[in-house]
Amino acid sequence: MKDDFSFTIKRVGFDEDYRPSDNTRITTNFANLARGEYRQANLRNALAMIDNRFNALASWDNPAGNRYSVELEIISVDIDIDGSGQTFPTIEMLQTYIVDKQTNERINGNVGNNFSSYVRDYDFSVLLLNHNKNQSGFSIPDNFGDLHGKLFKCFVNSQEYQQAFAKLPVICLSVSDSKTYHRTENTHPVLGVEYQPNESSLTELYFQKMGLKERYFMPPNSVAPLAF
Repeated sequence: MKDDFSFTIKRVGFDEDYRPSDNTRITTNFANLARGEYRQANLRNALAMIDNRFNALASWDNPAGNRYSVELEIISVDIDIDGSGQTFPTIEMLQTYIVDKQTNERINGNVGNNFSSYVRDYDFSVLLLNHNKNQSGFSIPDNFGDLHGKLFKCFVNSQEYQQAFAKLPVICLSVSDSKTYHRTENTHPVLGVEYQPNESSLTELYFQKMGLKERYFMPPNSVAPLAF
């Protein structure tokens, strides 16, 4: 597989005035919030919830629970595979910024967070579904996730990514409810107690092909671990 693709990175602020572009996946969480009669109220409530949750986790030297606010940008990535200038959308992620209202600092957070991909949608919603249609048992197609994983790694290793972002991506997922998670003795000061699953899920194996390694934590006041 060639690896000399070029990427175009676009940024759109995610605030109460956000409106999805025509290329945004219709099932993306932030796009769903920004549609309908109550779109602005939905966005305002979601952003307030994010701020409140962040302040609850960053409680040190924050007695009123309002020291920080979180700013978000939607990162859309288009790929040019043959140098023709013709691109198609591949990835959407979120870039976070932490605003410290006490010191007036704006701190670069992680890129990644909420992650969506047209290729991943195709793999799970079309390829995997057709592969198992009329089959007596579930199986995974040969090389499932290979293309998506290579495209993602090409992007992260690209000059465009290195110039745009100072940190490697971190993606957060809800965990599978079909697995058992065992509490460990390790506790992260913000992410909470670390857990270990009894087995890997297909989604986690898929993300491993992207060069990512998963760990599981349950932040304070959460009801289930999250996969990071």
